[in-house]
Parts: sequence; structure tokens; C-alpha cells
Amino acid sequence: MSEVMAQESLTTPWLSVIVPVVNEAATIQACLTALSPLRDRGVEIVVVDGGSDDDTVALAHPLADRVLVSVRGRARQMNHGGRESRGDGLVFVHADTRLPDRADRLIDTALKGAACWGRFDVEIERGFALAGLVGWSMNRRSRLTGIATGDQAIFMTREAFELVGGFPDQPLMEDIEISRRLRRLSAPACLAPRVTTSARRWQQHGPLRTIVTMWWLRLRYWCGVSPWTLAGEYTDVR
Repeated sequence: MSEVMAQESLTTPWLSVIVPVVNEAATIQACLTALSPLRDRGVEIVVVDGGSDDDTVALAHPLADRVLVSVRGRARQMNHGGRESRGDGLVFVHADTRLPDRADRLIDTALKGAACWGRFDVEIERGFALAGLVGWSMNRRSRLTGIATGDQAIFMTREAFELVGGFPDQPLMEDIEISRRLRRLSAPACLAPRVTTSARRWQQHGPLRTIVTMWWLRLRYWCGVSPWTLAGEYTDVR
């Protein structure tokens, strides 16, 4: 693993945003431009590329503080970004997800309370008829179970990240598993302001098929089926 580009600030940021990417040339500029108000307030923006063969890295460079290269795999990329970043707080954001306004201040307030980790409610872009219902059900399920998904921009203190050993090195359900581990440290801060995420996953395979597939995969994961087995049956467009 090596660092491709870096723009070091003179002060240590309190929060780092980690964005794992692979072939996100179509979305990376919009993603990082949306994060620019946080960067202006001293938040560190770290992009972790998993070996893109498009212009992702070149496009990310002017809009990020650091652009790193990692072994491909979302968990591995997020771990690399988390370990190489400098903030005392970490938030992991998909390239097709937009944080709410003043997300840094919302996270700061949440982590100064009893919780050492948390997530936002999510809203899916209106790309299909059931988008609102799917988003509502994701938020409701998360509040009831204390389990977050990567679409909800999981955040945590660096201490919590290190205590649980980062994301588990597995190809699928890494968000579910780290939630289970973090939940042993504290209940999550479930923030009502919403992140907005792309509908492309649901549009690609159809919303009903995607919903059924994800529920089936999660059920089998909870029953002990290996994430490597499950990963062979499902390919996330991201």
C-alpha cells in the first residue's frame, strides 16, 4: 500500500471523512465537492482507491486532503483510510452518498455524549416508486436493532475504531459486523438528519429483487453463513 498524493494541513483535524472508491470517475467530483464545506472548516477528506482503472484518482486529487491506494475491498480500504487519517473522529462515506448540512457538528455533538459511534438516517434518491418506503424501513430497522449499514455514513471515535480492530476483513456485511462489535462499547447515536444515497443499486437490479436479495443475504449471515459464500451470490454495483 502506498500514498499517491497528499496535501498536509498545518493543524490536526478533529474529524476525518473516509471515502472508499473503485472506478467512481462519474461520481467522485460531486461527492468531494459536497464535502468541501467540511474541508473548509478543517475536516480532513481522505479518499482510498482500490485500484481504479479510470480517472478516479486524478479527479479526486484537487478536492481531497489525501488520496491513498489500498488493496481492493471496501473493508480493507476503509481500514487503510482510518489508520492513515489523522482525525480523532472518523466517518465513512460512500462515493454516492451525501452527508446532511453541518454533519461535522452533528457528529461532534453525538460523540461528546454517551455514544462512541453512530449513524445518520438515510434517504434514497427518488429513482423508483418504493424509495421512500425502503429508506423508512432501513431507518426503523436500524433504530430497533442498533445495527447500521454503510449507506448511513457510520461514524465513530478513533478509540472505538481501534478497540474493535476496524472493519472485519470480509467481502460483505462488514458494516453489519462492525455494528455488532461497536454495540458492545455503546449504543449507537441514531441521528435523524438524513444522508442521501443513490438509487442506482436498486435501479440496476430492480427494487423488489434487490430488497428480497438483501434480506435473504442478511438472514443467512445472521444464521452463520460465511460472508465469502454470500459475496459470491451478490455483487454491489459500487
